[in-house]
Amino acid sequence: MSGAGEKPGALDYGLLLLLAAMWGGSFMLIKVAVVDYPPATQVSIRLAIAAAILFAVQFAVGERLMLNARVIILVTLVGLTGSALPFTLIAWGEEHVDAGLAAILMGIMPITTLILAHFFTADEPLNRRKLVGAVVGLSGLVILVGPAVLNRLGDDGVRQLAILAAAVSYGVTTILTKWLLDQPRRALGAAILFAGAVLITPVAFVLEDPMAITPGWSSTTAVILMAVLATAAAQLLVLELLDRQGAGFFGQINLLVPLFGVLWAFAILGERPSISAAAALTVILFGVAIARSGTQRQVSPSLVHKPTGTQS
Repeated sequence: MSGAGEKPGALDYGLLLLLAAMWGGSFMLIKVAVVDYPPATQVSIRLAIAAAILFAVQFAVGERLMLNARVIILVTLVGLTGSALPFTLIAWGEEHVDAGLAAILMGIMPITTLILAHFFTADEPLNRRKLVGAVVGLSGLVILVGPAVLNRLGDDGVRQLAILAAAVSYGVTTILTKWLLDQPRRALGAAILFAGAVLITPVAFVLEDPMAITPGWSSTTAVILMAVLATAAAQLLVLELLDRQGAGFFGQINLLVPLFGVLWAFAILGERPSISAAAALTVILFGVAIARSGTQRQVSPSLVHKPTGTQS
């Protein structure tokens, strides 16, 4: 087995690609699920299933959170900003926005994290390369969305903004998670997912009436796959990669997830990205690559939170 600091091998890259495929595939699965499952309802089910799986793993390995009022508050906040809120915003956005476009929009997440970290942490300031990367990445976003989105707020424009808000929410999560670095990872992941489920479930019952839903097999399968693969299994795979190669190697995931999101949407849903979307994806990923090359200090493993999901 490789260890952090050793040269990555074929297995390490294989695991990284597998994780990127899982997270990238979640955009396609969300698009399938929203046909029958309203956003908050699907997120509630997804988080409950994933939390149950991680709780089982947590108990199997004997991990426990060191609970106090501060930890409970932080876990609740991260459950909101790292799962309940962004998952719901993405699902709501994908009621009108293509899955591939959603994946491209979420590609801006690492850039939002860099900007937020500069203002809200003392040890991750923007250096020249990070700043250039941020400007390039945001330029890609302008190519993709542009000022015209403000004229489409009654159509799909507001849905695109909701997905961008999810990217910002993930950035906030990265900052909040800094204060939970002393917690065991599997136990922390289970608690965060559980908190997200507790927060979003009442919203689902108030706004969507989950008991009246009569879903089909495809949408139900999509929700289950999101819970088991894109959330629970992906979280465990994150831990394996971090243990094997560290956060620096893992950071490459930010370049791969949008690509897999577009590929899954094309392969399964038949979505074809427009020329502007393809150009925007190229520019955004180029910006992320520049910013990563300017990061001298490795991001702590516990700060790599997904959608989940860095990603959805």
